[in-house]
Amino acid sequence: MQHHEAIVIGAGPCGLSAAIELKQAGIEPLIIEKHCVVHSIYRYPTNMQFFSTPKLLEIGNIPFTTTNDKPYRKEALVYYLTVARHYDLQIQSYEEVTAIRKQEDGLFLASTTTTNGEQRTYSARYVIVATGYFDHPNMLGIPGEDLPHVTHYFEEAHPYAGTTVTIIGGNNSAVDAALELQRVGAKVRIIYRGAEISPRIKPWVRPTFESLIQKGEIEMHFSAQVTAIHPGEITVTTHDGTATSRDSQFVLILTGFRPDRELIEGAGVKLQDEDKEKPVFDPDTMLTNVEGLYVAGVIASGRDANEIFIESGRHHGKLIADHIIAYR
Repeated sequence: MQHHEAIVIGAGPCGLSAAIELKQAGIEPLIIEKHCVVHSIYRYPTNMQFFSTPKLLEIGNIPFTTTNDKPYRKEALVYYLTVARHYDLQIQSYEEVTAIRKQEDGLFLASTTTTNGEQRTYSARYVIVATGYFDHPNMLGIPGEDLPHVTHYFEEAHPYAGTTVTIIGGNNSAVDAALELQRVGAKVRIIYRGAEISPRIKPWVRPTFESLIQKGEIEMHFSAQVTAIHPGEITVTTHDGTATSRDSQFVLILTGFRPDRELIEGAGVKLQDEDKEKPVFDPDTMLTNVEGLYVAGVIASGRDANEIFIESGRHHGKLIADHIIAYR
């Protein structure tokens, strides 16, 4: 069994930031990541451009340089990997933490499984959970959601060229996908339960999106939901209960993702009474109700996973490190 003073679970931007803050405070943490470094960003669409400026994505006081006003996915992948290497962070990739248990002596035991099925156990005085959410899409719970032509992830438009694609959702991920699909000649239909275009849409994207809707190059359905998916077609139900069938070769369900609370709940972390999705923690220190167990990044959010972004979650590590050093 390996012992480390601190273990950070998750190598996303917020987990990396927390590890850097700990290292600068004299604590050498181990990062355990079940996928690759910044896996959530890796899963973003290939050509995605961030809403944030480079400055707001920086961690570890390392400048994020780009020739663009807003950086692209590929630039972020290079940046965060470069920062991790700069600080020589100890990262165990492709190893999933399956359970966290606090022992009577105050130490935590973290059980893990590697991609080849090897079982491992680590002990630590402090644990920082910085798991993301990209493994857990918001499921619609409708018939046909698991069919092979249906996906919750959009990578790039090329495979859909010349096909009929239905997008479920109406926020930035749905709009970005629709624009890319339209450019490659796909027939794009968006089904959105909202009554109008979301106010969250990137301001530099919205005019183009609205223009394509007005020209009929993107088919937009407001106040509607897909209630069933079948091979080659979908059932769309409007707010008044009217149901119609529409042809669709592919379906992209781009309705967001949610953090998985199973790991922290298993460790004894309570969820807040007013928001059963949000863990109990002190926002000044990120300490949960379990002494020595902290949360960082989107795992600290509630029902709305968008309440915490990289811009804000990257600061959680400093709060955690300061608290550990003060009461070490």
